[in-house]
Amino acid sequence: MMETSAIEIARVLRPFLTEERAARIDEVLARRTRTVVPVIEGLVNIGNVSAVMRTAEALGYQDFHVITGGGKFKDSQRTSQGAEKWLDVYKWPSPADCVAHLRANGYRILATHLDSEARPIDTFDFTRPTAIVFGNERDGVSAEMLEAADERVILPIDGFVQSYNISVAAAMALYHAYRDRLERQGYHGDLTPHEIDELRARFYMRSVRQAERILTEAAEKRA
Repeated sequence: MMETSAIEIARVLRPFLTEERAARIDEVLARRTRTVVPVIEGLVNIGNVSAVMRTAEALGYQDFHVITGGGKFKDSQRTSQGAEKWLDVYKWPSPADCVAHLRANGYRILATHLDSEARPIDTFDFTRPTAIVFGNERDGVSAEMLEAADERVILPIDGFVQSYNISVAAAMALYHAYRDRLERQGYHGDLTPHEIDELRARFYMRSVRQAERILTEAAEKRA
């Protein structure tokens, strides 16, 4: 496909969408954020990682980071319910690589961890750029990531168990961040107009059959 601007892609593909679908895409875009990002470290149960991905997409988080540790990651479509095609998924071979990217983009890094140094999640302000790191069920967050994190965060546990399943922990934390943002500032979505234009074009392409062919033919007509 010839290179085409996001605005032109949306203009060409819009007639191939129903009014309802176009409206739904705009609603989703208005509620999207990159200010808070989930990070999953370590791959033990791919189904659980995909479940976190599904939760993140449903709550309006656009970016999703996976630290693979050098392993291969392929989400479980049955569990993720297609969430991956609406997200920007970043894969990192090590905690250091992920942390370097997050730091360069101005994120505070919170590692979920059960120890005396961890602060309750309701003491944090999630209107700040924040990455929330979740470890796997077997090992939790790695020592390397704990050392790199700005702070450690703990979820409320009032029973005898010492930890939650990763998909449950992530759902609790991401929903809390979502509610915290609404209570502090009255909105969750905060993408820039440029980011919205770029995502709208991508969402249109993923919603229209043979979008590549349609765009190519439109570009050829203009040439």
